[in-house]
Amino acid sequence: MIAGIARIGSGSIRRTEVPFDGSFRSLISELPLSPRLELYWIPLGAGTRIVRISGRLYEAFAAFVQQRPRYDLYHSALVATTEDGRSVIEMAPIPDRRGRHERGVVGEGAVGVRWLKPMRIFRYEIRRWPEGTIPDLSYAVSSPVLVTEDPAVVQRVLDVVPLVPTPVWGRDELSAGEMWNSNSVISWVLTKAGLNAVAGPPPPGGRAPGWDAGVRTATRHTIAPEE
Repeated sequence: MIAGIARIGSGSIRRTEVPFDGSFRSLISELPLSPRLELYWIPLGAGTRIVRISGRLYEAFAAFVQQRPRYDLYHSALVATTEDGRSVIEMAPIPDRRGRHERGVVGEGAVGVRWLKPMRIFRYEIRRWPEGTIPDLSYAVSSPVLVTEDPAVVQRVLDVVPLVPTPVWGRDELSAGEMWNSNSVISWVLTKAGLNAVAGPPPPGGRAPGWDAGVRTATRHTIAPEE
């Protein structure tokens, strides 16, 4: 049993004994949601060995070329909460063709080479996923970062997600100075909503490749067409 779910009404507060089972989860789901936007920093390749190894090799090469120390690499995601529920905002691979109906997909782009886009495994999707999940969220570091609790600003963030450009992943088609990736999507959304400075930098000792590409692209007045 868990004691401590507070009920507020008629100016009084009382505690209710709630069993830690389905009924407890049901009660939590019925509590009013507090509007907020949260940013998560997830180590690149968390839970996926091959991505983690390739990320380390990429960073080692980049550090050597740029004559700088190596950093831990992160990718980012947003969770937006409104009175209607929570929505996950991120870029991810396309697991099947049911994205628009099941994962709130609002855009797709090619991975690596544009002419391979017709093949699903060479496309990414941008999600605004109501009650969605982030598989590697448990690995997040220094997270969540509370970006805002203003309901109007949270809604503004949700509204701009379908406007994110969809250039080729891993390329610099938008002449932003670095490759476009999942971090570019998140920083683009935050910048368009006027929240990039509030979000702050990655965890100490880390960097988020592609972040500046989203910021630079979002500050332009027009969005380059996909084709």
